[in-house]
Amino acid sequence: MSGEAEQALAPVRAYLLREAEAEADRILAGARAQADSIMQEARSSAAEMVDRARALGEADAAPAAAAERSRGRDQARSITLGAQRAAYQDLRGQAVAAAGGLRTEPGYPGLLSRLVAMATRAAGDGTEVTVQPEGGVVARAPGVVVDCTLSRLAALAVDELGDQVRELWTP
Repeated sequence: MSGEAEQALAPVRAYLLREAEAEADRILAGARAQADSIMQEARSSAAEMVDRARALGEADAAPAAAAERSRGRDQARSITLGAQRAAYQDLRGQAVAAAGGLRTEPGYPGLLSRLVAMATRAAGDGTEVTVQPEGGVVARAPGVVVDCTLSRLAALAVDELGDQVRELWTP
């Protein structure tokens, strides 16, 4: 992307990032509580499975107990990964929903103008820009589609958080 485009996008990125971070902070507390609950349930379930496996192993045989413990660990890992994935998807969904709310904000017309200009520059000659009902714009030129919808930009902003999102499930 050209330096001019980067410079033009800077206020939009900064605004969307601030909005995403603010929403992420609000969501973070709820998501952490939800993730903690799911993680506790997973740990409890895994502990019960391991206890059952231990009892079975002592009664039946060591190889059967080892297999059951392995299955319990695998299931606990699967539950943990599922909880992490659910927390991330929840954060992403809430950020996208919050970005849609920007349409009702007083600064939205200015943001929309900047998105139109940015998308037009990015798509190049022969660009046709369509304002999207859910917010933002899509620019089309021969062989090029530039998606500057609020939902797409919010999803990209969450993706840009990268490892910071891991704080949802890291104690």
